[in-house]
Amino acid sequence: MEEEIKTVFDLQEKHKFELRKTDAKTRIGKLKLLKQALEKAEAEIYAALETDLHKNRFETAVTELFFTYAEIDHAIKKLHGWMKPKSASRTMSNVFAKNRIYYEPKGVCLIIAPWNYPLQLIMSPLVSAIAAGNCVMLKPSELSSATAGVINKLISNTFEIKEIACFEGDAEVSTALLKLPFDHIFFTGSTAIGKVVMEAAAKNLSSVTLELGGKSPAIVDETCDVKKAAEKIAWGKLVNAGQTCIAPDYVLIKDNLLTDFVAHYEKAVRKMFFDEVEINKDDYAKIINLKQFIRLNKLIEEALRDGAVLAFGGKSNEKDLTITPTLLTSVAEGSSIMQEEIFGPILPVITYNNLQEAIDLVNRKEKPLALYIFSGNKQNQNKILTETSAGGTCVNDVLVHIGNPNLPFGGVNNSGIGSCHGVFGFKTFSHERAVVFQSKLGLTKMIYPPYGKKMTLLKWLKRLM
Repeated sequence: MEEEIKTVFDLQEKHKFELRKTDAKTRIGKLKLLKQALEKAEAEIYAALETDLHKNRFETAVTELFFTYAEIDHAIKKLHGWMKPKSASRTMSNVFAKNRIYYEPKGVCLIIAPWNYPLQLIMSPLVSAIAAGNCVMLKPSELSSATAGVINKLISNTFEIKEIACFEGDAEVSTALLKLPFDHIFFTGSTAIGKVVMEAAAKNLSSVTLELGGKSPAIVDETCDVKKAAEKIAWGKLVNAGQTCIAPDYVLIKDNLLTDFVAHYEKAVRKMFFDEVEINKDDYAKIINLKQFIRLNKLIEEALRDGAVLAFGGKSNEKDLTITPTLLTSVAEGSSIMQEEIFGPILPVITYNNLQEAIDLVNRKEKPLALYIFSGNKQNQNKILTETSAGGTCVNDVLVHIGNPNLPFGGVNNSGIGSCHGVFGFKTFSHERAVVFQSKLGLTKMIYPPYGKKMTLLKWLKRLM
């Protein structure tokens, strides 16, 4: 496999110079080909995600397929404008010159995708890479093997390997890929593996985009509509059984709202995911594998042992890898469930007396990928926004910021580096090249040596700079 990977990489290294010359029309044609291939494979995609994550067809359509279609359509509509050189202001050094920013492809790029949204999280960066004019090597997750197989087949039937190639396999394949001197690496996954990717990239000075995760809080204050907040948090937490990088990871709520929140959360969960008494497995995804299932159950057990109260849920079924939506209150800040990203249908709730307590708790942790604010008070909203840091934020909602391609999506520090979607994804896979077209009237000769007779110019230059 390592030899095959190196052979494809060498082919793409040669071909990237041809792709560099492609215009918007050519790249749009390739994006249309990708969309046609996805549409043709829809039945296989639905079946694969049913196999990998027990995803309902509607959930797959909204969070995987239609999301990708929207990304493609947006790029097709905007690409001509994105590719045009942009004007930049003049300075004294080039007062008569034309200053431009050109967008050139980075070259050969690697995209490593996770298992939780195995189609969306490989196709979204691929759309940006194609729009920017790059060659691409794809590595889908082996944990979502059915979807990985569909993606491999779709790509190999649509593109030549010298342009886009897909490699299935485990960590050995990722290791072989990461040895190569890619022009850019786009990785989505855990913070721990993100550090490994960045270390490997550093050896070749490859630029990186890391879309990671972390513990994304939801802060609920006394001025919000608690019922609506609970309903939205329940949906955001439990779509894909909580296996979402921007899912609310824990709730910080004003102490006098706890009882109401628990009641509304349970009611919302029952309405969305239960058939009277039992969980409706047609609408509820499964945990990806036994390893993650065991880890999540251990987090619940440890939290309860540390004094947490099981307010709702807590049942699990190893046979079908299902954990019912679980709500924990009185959770100790030092417990394991508050130290690592949960990535499952478990929601810890911690109360606070005043808003500053909640903000301080958030700031004691690494910067999250998302932060959610539920408040009807603009002062409180602004206080949280000003005094915290997060990759992205929704006020009085969850998750929806990822669906707008006009907004950058990405983390900060431990939750990621760089951004994607729309023009931000196009720029991620492009080098912004500064170009100056100097005029015949350029003034730079004024500062050439010898300097002896030009010292009187310094005061004048200082005033103008």
